[in-house]
Amino acid sequence: MTNIFKRITESRSFQSFIVFVILSAGVIVGLETYPGLMAVHGDLLHLLDHIVLYIFVVEIILKMLAKGSKPWEYFYDGWNVFDFIIVAVCFLPIGGAYIAVLRLARILRVFRLVSAMPKLQLLVGALLKSIPSMSYVGILLFLLFYIYAVIGTFMFGQNDPIHFGSLQATMMTLFKTITLEGWIDFMNIQYYGSNLYGYEAFPDTLRTPSAHPIAAPIYFISFILLGTMIMLNLFIGVIINGMEETNKEEEIKELAKIREQVKNISLEEEINLISEDLNKINENLKLLKNRMNPVKGS
Repeated sequence: MTNIFKRITESRSFQSFIVFVILSAGVIVGLETYPGLMAVHGDLLHLLDHIVLYIFVVEIILKMLAKGSKPWEYFYDGWNVFDFIIVAVCFLPIGGAYIAVLRLARILRVFRLVSAMPKLQLLVGALLKSIPSMSYVGILLFLLFYIYAVIGTFMFGQNDPIHFGSLQATMMTLFKTITLEGWIDFMNIQYYGSNLYGYEAFPDTLRTPSAHPIAAPIYFISFILLGTMIMLNLFIGVIINGMEETNKEEEIKELAKIREQVKNISLEEEINLISEDLNKINENLKLLKNRMNPVKGS
């Protein structure tokens, strides 16, 4: 019986069905955000939501039964633990002020798509593996922000108090700049002076207008080159490196599974597998010979 449950849970049709159910769960929760639709079809949507939930319960039971006499091995996989927690929270007797927790748990079921698709697991695993390295890149990026924020506040604070009047305002301006959102306007205010550009809507703001035709372009262009072009590319490089490491680990796991399967195969089964491979090779050789020696007149 264990092999039957294992074949069911590992079959492509079963996994495709679970992916379809997960996507359906996401669509159902999305439809529930429309009050008019809920007023007309609320009972049907709640019924479908319960059906989806019990399908997930059946999936968990089947995966536990596939472990045979050791159902607790189901929890050895972190993704299985993730799935179990999301499903379990939906059964908690919570309501009233805690209804938002239940709604959050229901929408989190969409994240089960990650556990149902191995390629997404690799991507998420790579992101998690990259977090320690990304933290160092983040520290370096924060230092860059802080240095440029101090310089910008001293240089442009009097001319442009709205964007550079304080350290926190300058940090927010630099954040907008690194996303390339409106940085031309920020630079032009410093380039021409706030009396000629940018402050038409704020004529009563206390400031000391001054133009910085050389310092402003150097400041903004250098920050964009260092922040956007270099730092963000470092983040991408760290993630790609994490993906390569994750792929290597998955290859090692696959090799270990194959070795384990080979150990469990009896000598007779191994001979049968080898004979099947030899038969396939012989068939391919015959096809190649027929191509090399075509029948005359054909």
